[in-house]
Amino acid sequence: MWTQVLLPFRVIINFSFAALATAVIGFIVILIGLPKILLPFPPVQRALSTLANSVFRLWGYAMSMLFRLTQPVRWHIQGDSELHRDRWYMILCNHQSWVDIPVLMHLASRNMPMPRFFLKQELFWVPVIGLGCWTLDMPFMKRYSREKIERNPELQGKDIATTQKKCEKFRHIPTTVINFCEGTRFTAEKHARKRSEFQHLLPPKAGGTAFTLQTMGNQFDAILDITIVYPHSSKSTVWALLTGQLRDVYVNVETVPVTEDLIGSYFEDALFKAHFQNWLNSRWHRKDKVIGGLREQAGQPPSVTMDYCSSK
Repeated sequence: MWTQVLLPFRVIINFSFAALATAVIGFIVILIGLPKILLPFPPVQRALSTLANSVFRLWGYAMSMLFRLTQPVRWHIQGDSELHRDRWYMILCNHQSWVDIPVLMHLASRNMPMPRFFLKQELFWVPVIGLGCWTLDMPFMKRYSREKIERNPELQGKDIATTQKKCEKFRHIPTTVINFCEGTRFTAEKHARKRSEFQHLLPPKAGGTAFTLQTMGNQFDAILDITIVYPHSSKSTVWALLTGQLRDVYVNVETVPVTEDLIGSYFEDALFKAHFQNWLNSRWHRKDKVIGGLREQAGQPPSVTMDYCSSK
């Protein structure tokens, strides 16, 4: 009875804390970004980027605190633990809920560089988000359609070259790039509609991952294949976190080397495209078995996992 009475208060506390932490830290990051606009000198910009990155880590700590604010979450982290903040990684992760991002921030705040995302060029003009991400040197990608390239052949490969140039900033700041290869959050409906060959996953989309490796492959020390499972969240994982009912989070981390055969032109080389898709599918079959093992370890029936809050 008391648990139900406390639920609204837990929601208010958790939501307010997350929103306030995001707003305050975001505002500080933007303030750091203003001098970068006025002082376009590489040494100054690198110093400001390093400072902004340190402030960004505070958001990681805040998200980590969210998991123990009103109800301590039990973490079950297994696999590779020899990770370092001063290296460069790319994450391949399954995507079940918006909670995945705070989970990855929790992991990063422990022993990884702070995460970065590849963003669409249009997001640069979104208030607050655009300037904040620019301050953190997140790459804004401008992709050209096949039709546009056919009309203007000189654009061929320009998007890759532009993104590679932007990613050169990451040489000075250790970085983790996140890829949710499924492209969307998992639901049973999507699983059925896509006729997925995997029991717990949607089919992976290889293009974004291949593009990341093509632009930054030589910078990465390793690929981190991370698998997240919320075994006892039968409905919305977001709601379970806000109401303090998220009891356990299971995480498996596997380090995969970046080999030469994983770097190539996915959109122009048909042989490489087939090879890379096969490689990613094999990783996904492995991840599917890992999820089944984690669910069994948690004492959960091996049925399809779902998050009813994930509608997109």
